[in-house]
Amino acid sequence: MTKTTTMGSLRELQKLDRRMSEIRSRIRDFDPLLAEVEEPALRLEDEHGKASTRLEQMKTDARRLERSADDKRARAKKLEERQTQVTNLREETAVKTELEMVERSIEADEQEAMQLLEQVRQNELLVEELQEQADAARAEVLPRQEELLGERSGLDESLAELSARRDTLLGMLGTRERQVYESFHGSGRAVVVAALTEDGACGHCFGIVPLQQQNEIRRDEGLHRCEACGVILTSEPEEELDPEPVVPAGSDDSGASSETDDVEASEASVDS
Repeated sequence: MTKTTTMGSLRELQKLDRRMSEIRSRIRDFDPLLAEVEEPALRLEDEHGKASTRLEQMKTDARRLERSADDKRARAKKLEERQTQVTNLREETAVKTELEMVERSIEADEQEAMQLLEQVRQNELLVEELQEQADAARAEVLPRQEELLGERSGLDESLAELSARRDTLLGMLGTRERQVYESFHGSGRAVVVAALTEDGACGHCFGIVPLQQQNEIRRDEGLHRCEACGVILTSEPEEELDPEPVVPAGSDDSGASSETDDVEASEASVDS
C-alpha cells in the first residue's frame, strides 16, 4: 500500500467515525422522544393496571368474606343442633350466647360483603373505562411511534453500512497504521489525522513540526505523528466536511431523508 493510499484511508476512517458519532447521537435522541410520545398512553395503561390490581384484591377480599360467612353459618347450624341437646339451663345459656355472637358476626360479614361487592361493580366499570381510554390513546400515538421507530431503524441501517465500510478501510491498512489509529481513536479523541499547515505546523494543535520531519511528511516518507499532540500528520489538505448540520430527531425537517443524503455523500467521498 502506498503512503497516499494509507493516508487516504486514514482520512476516510476519520470522516466515517465522525459521521457515525453523529448518527449515534441522533439515535440516542429517539429514546426521550419515544417516551414523550408514549407518555399519555403509558399513563393510562399504568392507571388501568393499578385499578385492575385493586379490583382483583377486592374480589379476593369478597371471596374471603364469603368463606368466612359460610364457616360461621356452619358453626351456627351446629350450635342450633346443640341447643336442642342441652341438659341444663347453664349450658343452654352458654350455647345461646355463642349462637347470638356468631349470628351477629355473620350479619356483619354479609353487610361488609355487600359493600365490597358494590365497590367491585364500580371498579369493574372504572377498569373497563380506563381500558377503553388506554386503547384509544395507544391508537392515537401509534402512527407517530411507528414513524419514529422507522426513522431510528433507518439510522441503524446507515450506521451498519458505515460500520461495514469502516471495517473494510481498516483491513486496507497496515498493522502499525491500524494499531495507531484504533488506539488514538479509542481514547475518545475526535481528531486522529491532521494536515501539516503551509508554515510547518500541526493542523490540530498548531505546534511547529521540526523541519526535517516536515520534509519527510511532504515527501510521504513513513508514518509521522505530532510530538505535541500525537495526531498522525499528512501533507494532504483536509477536505471540508459537509456544512449541513445533523438534523435533530423529531424536528420538522425530514430526518430520514437528511440522513440518507449524508450517508450517500459520505460513501461517495469514500469511493472517490
